[in-house]
Amino acid sequence: MRKHPRFHRWDAAIAAYLSSRRALGRRYTGEEHVLRSLRTHFAQRGAPDLDQANFESWYRGLTHCAHNTQVDYGMIVLRFCRYRRRGEPHCFIPERNTLGRHQPYPLPAPIDDDQVVRLLNYLAHQPSERERPWRWPALRLAIVLLYTAGLRRGEVARLTLEDVDATTGVLRIRASKFHKSRWVPLSPSATQELQVYLRARRAVDPRPSATASLLCNCIGGPFSPNVLSVAIRTLMLRSGVWAGAARLARVHDFRHGFAVTALRRWYEADTDVQSNLPKLALYMGHVSIASTAYYLRFMPAVVTLASQRFHRSCGAIVDGGAS
Repeated sequence: MRKHPRFHRWDAAIAAYLSSRRALGRRYTGEEHVLRSLRTHFAQRGAPDLDQANFESWYRGLTHCAHNTQVDYGMIVLRFCRYRRRGEPHCFIPERNTLGRHQPYPLPAPIDDDQVVRLLNYLAHQPSERERPWRWPALRLAIVLLYTAGLRRGEVARLTLEDVDATTGVLRIRASKFHKSRWVPLSPSATQELQVYLRARRAVDPRPSATASLLCNCIGGPFSPNVLSVAIRTLMLRSGVWAGAARLARVHDFRHGFAVTALRRWYEADTDVQSNLPKLALYMGHVSIASTAYYLRFMPAVVTLASQRFHRSCGAIVDGGAS
């Protein structure tokens, strides 16, 4: 963005704010985008700096965003203005109560093995495309990795060929959320899916670059996280697998399904679930099990297994009552 002397204070404040946050190891790319878009808005209105009228005008223009996204954007500006107030006592700060409150996010739609198998079967019958020979194999592998490894959609989209060890079935996830990197071992079946995909890819491109994207929408063209999400959602909708469900599952619900399946498997094997939760948090790339708990909200299948275990352990005490 071209600098302008009229916006010197604003631009200097943004630069200092972003620098201070990035010094703490944060990316703040989204925050930078929001603040730059706000600067463009009031500059187009001929204002030298942000004020109440320009902020309200900008905020009203966010109606195309989801409600929680609007609140998040408003809070980004609020935090920046509070930071700026330290050195500029008279700068504008929006009122917190004008930004609204976050609405509860919908509970994840359950995804089970049978639904994933039916979705993959539907995908297997899609006609091949000459212009995009890797499209369907790449989407198949993406669904497998989302469900069997619990990866985030961005992690799947950003995988490169050098991040993959198809022999041992291990993925390297680099600097993902919270700037955490990790190694993710795959199940034998997921490893086999990976090997099949790579063989099909080498048949089209025998000598790809090591830094090329693992999943390709077309020759040399990677999937972006948003394009990958839209493509998978379109497949889910057209497949009819969720035709009788209350709502179509989200792509992120595959990650929920992975976490729930892990918990159910531990209950069925009668292992110590509490001691295994840190392992699940580490595998999913969380900073603590508190983040993992978000994926383990009310789950009927797991609740039933937990109740059965409790009854086996303490049923006699509860049934007998206090003596």
